[in-house]
Amino acid sequence: MSTPSFLLSLSFLFLSFLSISLSQQPPKGYLIDCGATSKTAIDDREWLPDEDFISTGSSKNLTVPRLIPTFSTVRSFPLQNNLRRKFCYTARVYKGARYLIRTAYYYGGVNGVNFPSPPVFDQIVDGTFWRVVNTTEDYRKGSTSSYEAVFEAKGTTMSVCIASNTYTESDPFISSLEMLLLGDSLYNTTNFDSYALSLVARHSFGHNRSVISYPDDLFDRYWEPYAENVSVIASNNTPSVSGFWNIPPSKIFESALSTDQLEPLELRWPPLSLPNSTYYIALYFADHRDSMLSGSRVLHIHINEVRYISNLEVTSAGAAVFATRWPLEGQTKITLSSAANSNASPLINAGEIFDILRLGGRTHTRDVIALNAMKSSLRNPPLDWNGDPCLPLNYTWTGITCFEGERIRVVTLNLTSMGLSGSLSSSIANLTALTGIWLGNNSLSGTIPNLSSLRLLEVLFLQNNNLTGRIPDSLVGKPGLDLRTSGNQFLSPSPS
Repeated sequence: MSTPSFLLSLSFLFLSFLSISLSQQPPKGYLIDCGATSKTAIDDREWLPDEDFISTGSSKNLTVPRLIPTFSTVRSFPLQNNLRRKFCYTARVYKGARYLIRTAYYYGGVNGVNFPSPPVFDQIVDGTFWRVVNTTEDYRKGSTSSYEAVFEAKGTTMSVCIASNTYTESDPFISSLEMLLLGDSLYNTTNFDSYALSLVARHSFGHNRSVISYPDDLFDRYWEPYAENVSVIASNNTPSVSGFWNIPPSKIFESALSTDQLEPLELRWPPLSLPNSTYYIALYFADHRDSMLSGSRVLHIHINEVRYISNLEVTSAGAAVFATRWPLEGQTKITLSSAANSNASPLINAGEIFDILRLGGRTHTRDVIALNAMKSSLRNPPLDWNGDPCLPLNYTWTGITCFEGERIRVVTLNLTSMGLSGSLSSSIANLTALTGIWLGNNSLSGTIPNLSSLRLLEVLFLQNNNLTGRIPDSLVGKPGLDLRTSGNQFLSPSPS
């Protein structure tokens, strides 16, 4: 079947050989043991307790026997009235660098006997909704669950958030979090200025042992075993992965799926039904024979009867072929067939498929800095004041409303009767898009900072706090401002 013309604009296929130097050092970044109170060494790699990365939630120990350390504790977050709230881990990162983000979960009945099944909740990275976490089926089988994505750091910090939603029935939790630096060459045909990659499946075909990861994979990606009811070819002749795009581990080339004759090879992969979306698909091949002595192995590849690539020559040096934007929905069938000039049956060693996520954007940096400074001046800020203040839109910080324009700005701040104590940071003056501030009925102390820069401000309610000093003249005489400051300890008369 010929490829429809509209697919040509969506699907760019590359056969790639890239020379880069490889390091045997573990990938740099963070291994975070959520809920742990001390460092843990696993396979000579150090896992950190999470207290330096998050300021909310509760550390809990699981009573399930024989768990590895990273699954023996969790950090749990309070569910309150089915409100959409997010709780974020924040880490220092290299701006512009690419990171593998992996979260892992094991429920262990941490929410008590009234909730035998794990809660269902959301994952968020910075201002982007990543995916729903539903570990119910894995937990029923006694298995752990993990999720993986690739994001580019847009600033010097990156946040990974656990978020309750309307379908969350008990406290959300997390067992571990990894944020690992990837090489610049990996997945670099993706426009990470606008998109991220969420892993759907990554398999080593014909491999029937444990998951392949570091040190076999230098970036600690997980390649799961995968078997079909077809022939498995074993090989001791593995190519040098330094020449491969995406730098897969050489171990994936030790086995392959094939057919006995020249008949086509059909795979139902990935082994799940896909939602209607656009996907990044990478497939990896290497001929286990000496191609100079054994003749040619040339393949045609179709995905759901649509041509993916024709006349792909697979040699012992190996090949990687990928599509950066391929539309899929439902079950997926990959068909590999031998070309007319091929004297060997089709084979395949490994595959990766990612859902392509459009990034959700970021709150204006000026506002983020100002709000974080305000948070630091409060002794008891709202629990969900972490991560991006405005995004995703269903997960804005408590008391915040935002305007979505060319720049995403904070336009109102309403923390009335929140039991707040502490002082008013002068940084609030940098929230220059504010039209209203409601901070009444709290226990705030100190003076009112200079707010003359808030030229759009129409409402300022500060009544019933413990504020002192004088009310700035710029506020008392500001035309059109509804100012309320009674119930404080100001030195000058206060408007009602």
